[in-house]
Amino acid sequence: MDMNEIFNSGGFSPDWTERYEEVESPTVPQRKDLDTLLSELDDIKSTISDLEIRSWHLAKRLRYHEKGFAEK
Repeated sequence: MDMNEIFNSGGFSPDWTERYEEVESPTVPQRKDLDTLLSELDDIKSTISDLEIRSWHLAKRLRYHEKGFAEK
């Protein structure tokens, strides 16, 4: 029986949810200490700062390009 037949026949067997619940989640919640979280936050802040600088430079280049200064 393929998926279309299952869908058209009205659904799955009555115990399909029980089979699904038996499968355990492979992920384990991770707990990090404050120093690690702060260092990751600093990395994120520096990445955002770098992206803002790059965005500003790209916007500046785009303005020059749109006005035709890049062709000279």
